[in-house]
Amino acid sequence: MIHLWWQRKHSRRGASPRRLTKKPQPPELWQATRLWLRRSQTALFGARRQWLLGLLVVILSVLLGRAVFLQVIQQDFLQKQWEARHLRKLPVPAHRGMLMDRAGEPLAISTPVGSVWVQPAQFITISSQWQTLAQILGWSLSDLDTALAGRWQREFVYLKRHLSPTVAQQVKDLKLPGVFLQREYRRYYPLGEVTAQVLGFTNIDEVGQEGLELALNEPLTGKPGSKQIVQDKQGQIIAQIANLQAPQPGQNIRLSLDRRLQYLAYRELKAAVLNSQAKAGAAIILGIPSGEVLAMVNQPVCNPNNRERRHSEQCRNRAVTDSLEPGSTFKPFTIAAALESGRYTAKTRIDTRPGKLIVGENQILDPQNYGIIDVTTVLQKSSNVGASKIALSLPPKALWEMLNKLGFGHRPGSSFPGEEKGLLTSFSNWQPIDQASLAFGYGARVTLLQLARAYAAIGTQGQLPLIRFLPVNPDLNPDLNPDLTTFKKLSNLNPGLNPDLTTFKKLSNLNPDLNPDLTTFEKLSNLNPGLNSDLNPDLTTFEKLSNLNPNLNPNSTVMQPENARSLLNMLETVVKPGGTGYLAFLPNVRVAGKTGTTRKFIDGQYSETQYLAWFVGLVPADAPRLVMAVVIDEPQGDNYYGGKIAAPIFAKVMSDALRLLNRETE
Repeated sequence: MIHLWWQRKHSRRGASPRRLTKKPQPPELWQATRLWLRRSQTALFGARRQWLLGLLVVILSVLLGRAVFLQVIQQDFLQKQWEARHLRKLPVPAHRGMLMDRAGEPLAISTPVGSVWVQPAQFITISSQWQTLAQILGWSLSDLDTALAGRWQREFVYLKRHLSPTVAQQVKDLKLPGVFLQREYRRYYPLGEVTAQVLGFTNIDEVGQEGLELALNEPLTGKPGSKQIVQDKQGQIIAQIANLQAPQPGQNIRLSLDRRLQYLAYRELKAAVLNSQAKAGAAIILGIPSGEVLAMVNQPVCNPNNRERRHSEQCRNRAVTDSLEPGSTFKPFTIAAALESGRYTAKTRIDTRPGKLIVGENQILDPQNYGIIDVTTVLQKSSNVGASKIALSLPPKALWEMLNKLGFGHRPGSSFPGEEKGLLTSFSNWQPIDQASLAFGYGARVTLLQLARAYAAIGTQGQLPLIRFLPVNPDLNPDLNPDLTTFKKLSNLNPGLNPDLTTFKKLSNLNPDLNPDLTTFEKLSNLNPGLNSDLNPDLTTFEKLSNLNPNLNPNSTVMQPENARSLLNMLETVVKPGGTGYLAFLPNVRVAGKTGTTRKFIDGQYSETQYLAWFVGLVPADAPRLVMAVVIDEPQGDNYYGGKIAAPIFAKVMSDALRLLNRETE
């Protein structure tokens, strides 16, 4: 068996080599075959290479042709498409000019801030990160939803403007797609509520809304610039290409205000309103003879830096917008009309017995029977009976002309927005009681600014000054258009005045009672009995006609200098012992002034419990430099008189004000 197994094994092994053994071939045939195979492979490779090279040439030609087509033929189209997707023109905000006081101290400045805005289409894709952004902004998710409600189709939506630098940096650090920061400016008022009503404020876009911010908005507003930027598909800015236009900042303007006097008036007025539990109050300080507004304050006040708490009632400039019955502060003008008539002097005797006067069905009373007194004592004691008798002895036209020339019944022309013209009825409609009561300030309505201006005319020897919020010295505003400091150019801030009006025909639209077709003095005088009959009927120029409207001429004469000096001397006695304004007395300084106390007219009748307390004074009386007018609305308690409430405010402010001004003079 072993033998058989060995034999079979070796027989199989021997068989295989025999089956696989190839038949030997001749050497020539083998060499020919190899040569043929080599040539076939070479030919096949060459053809393949040619096909590949040809295909490559075709592809390159197509690509080159496409490149030429895109870069040459469709270059403009593609450029526009790229610009539409990636190139943006962004505005560069301009810096609003500063408001400064007369010494150059800032009263209103603009500071750079950041505002966050979004592209809703991108912002909605990161809703998972909304909570983080809302927390940084101090919002809830519902606040965020409210801000974007109905705005998802827009390209630009503000989320929150005027962020603090810290919050703006936190938003920037998030690097959220579709969330951007924009540089803007926010208005800031260093003195806050001290200058609130006179300066006014701007809106969130830095456009003046109230006060001097509105009146001087045009020169303060700069011209925004622009720049080109490149952004990626997420809207993030990649690079800035060019500054297309540089922003032009607004002009810095110095005002006539003196921040020191402004603070003094604010401090004393606020204390008086709080102590008397009054409803409101206002005070004004004017420079003499310039008519510059050195201080103008109100109570209550608003904080212009807090945009959310600006209430119209608190932000109203009562000194300019509220017209009130002036009470006994009107008596000096009745006396001025009497002096101008030539029938009265400071020593003319007036019989006030028995302390009351019956006019028709009305009775005018004095606090006591002063007997027979002179005109000076009528002012010193503030005798209603004496003032009424003087007024009734004058032609109604004479009294009306004096009040009209002093600016009552006309807007002061100060350029301050919203200034009131008050009320002065025509003398042709007066009854005797109207003329008598007007003598002590009932029946007319004036603003505190009008009253201060009229008293300034007494201090300037009969010259009614123009009210100015810009300093008279043009060198204080070298960058401001010098024409803005003249009355002619300033008048465009008062829409009632037109600097180009030079004829009676054109001027008539300032007075609706004048027929615009009437161009001669004779015809016009018939329609307006207030026209001075002494005027030359041929006067047709703006300058000559201006004395018919005291607001058209910055230095119109309202009374003779000697009468103004006499009236000033009489007003000194009011502040001396025995006068109603003795609490306004200042040691070593001559003071002239007048008190007033008025019952408020409410619901068709005069109140028995609500009063207005007035005081107007000039210092120093021998050569007035300042005039200050004060009114307190509805003081409570028994001391509601002007001499008790308003006069002390004047004394406290003027004592410090004169010390400051004298120090500068020295």
